[in-house]
Amino acid sequence: MNAGLRALLLFALVGAAACASGDAEADGTEDLTRSLLAQPAGDGMSTPLAVDPSMASEGPRVSVAQVGFNRGDTTALVKVVEMSDYGCGYCRQFHEESFGAIREEFIETGMVEWKFVPYITGMFENSLVVTEAVECAYAQSPEAFEALNARLWTDQAVWKRSSDPESVVQGWARELDIDMTTFNGCLDGDERIPRIASATTLAGQIGVRGTPTFVVLGWPPLQGALPLDMFRDVLTAAHAQLEILEAAEGDPGEG
Repeated sequence: MNAGLRALLLFALVGAAACASGDAEADGTEDLTRSLLAQPAGDGMSTPLAVDPSMASEGPRVSVAQVGFNRGDTTALVKVVEMSDYGCGYCRQFHEESFGAIREEFIETGMVEWKFVPYITGMFENSLVVTEAVECAYAQSPEAFEALNARLWTDQAVWKRSSDPESVVQGWARELDIDMTTFNGCLDGDERIPRIASATTLAGQIGVRGTPTFVVLGWPPLQGALPLDMFRDVLTAAHAQLEILEAAEGDPGEG
């Protein structure tokens, strides 16, 4: 096993700095995650999660396609699901310090498809308000989502400490190139609710115990704001291994 994958498994076991919710069941997380999230390379994240009935927990189940925001090439070999709470300081740290480089080096180069799933842990009072706003911005355009998403991380302290977070995000939304009547109608309606609820269900399926949690599909979940160099090692190693597997599957002389 190479150094990158050893590091991945180490972080899967001990985790890095994270906002711990303590709500999810940890037992069997590794095996369940493998069963739920391992998919053939190139299938993208639009297909339902494969569930092994012998390992599935009771309760509703959702497809990863029902939630979150996709970035990158759907044919990328490496696929990552990130679950973060907008109110989590460690999630903000990851997005402010590491995600930009990951996006430039891995997502925009076609190596990684990345799905960001806003997950409300229940630890931060105003998280629901801003998550609903992001969902309604995305309903109008991915560009509006990206702008509001970035603002929520950069100015996290502003909306977290506000006694009127609705007014805060309304002001930021007005700066976007969106129809405010449609935006407010979305906030008053029910369209966003199933996606937010499904994210909570998915977190239970995966066994999320804190945020941020990352799942490199086919491997156990990684918890915490990993250092950038560690993430580079993990993604590079996963990509190299999947390239080898893809080449072997395409070689009629193998096996």
